[in-house]
Amino acid sequence: MLVIRMYATLFPVILAGMANMAFCRSEIAKTWYRPIDRGKILSDGKRLFGDHKTWKGFVGMIGFGYFFQVFWGGLGHVIPALSRLNMVYETQPNTFWFNSLFGAGLGFAYVLCELPNSWLKRRFDIIPGQLAHPKNQRLFFFLLDQIDSLIGCVAVLALVYPMSIWLYLGFIALGALTHVGVNQLLFLLKLRKTQF
Repeated sequence: MLVIRMYATLFPVILAGMANMAFCRSEIAKTWYRPIDRGKILSDGKRLFGDHKTWKGFVGMIGFGYFFQVFWGGLGHVIPALSRLNMVYETQPNTFWFNSLFGAGLGFAYVLCELPNSWLKRRFDIIPGQLAHPKNQRLFFFLLDQIDSLIGCVAVLALVYPMSIWLYLGFIALGALTHVGVNQLLFLLKLRKTQF
């Protein structure tokens, strides 16, 4: 039951991530497809974040986070069981304004917490969107890829739903497993170039 409640709580941000991936691959708003770092090269001769961290993805994730949280909250009014399963609504009202702020906050945390991972990958000369080459780095960066955005999203959740460190880590673990599964689905749908 706990796993179902965890999914019911973070399902909007899962949907937002999938929608944002499709949005970034689409021809819509092509002018936003500009790197956040504006091509900046640091003193080590390497890019700050790289070409894959764009304003299109950044703004898109915040927008989709907002949309799907509002949609999920509205669906909870139609199907009250969804609201009862959602941990957030134990401590917060299922209102348009709360869902708007919370959803946008989840989207913002998602993209913000991906940036340190991108910065670190550029320091290790990992090609954007690819796995690390040395095997001793591959597992570390694979795991980091699965949890970087989750760390931020669960932190936002913890601001409105007090939780133990074990529940926090449980959300990270469940989210990481879900992330791997979603990546496989996106790869099969040709919305993602690599499986992992």
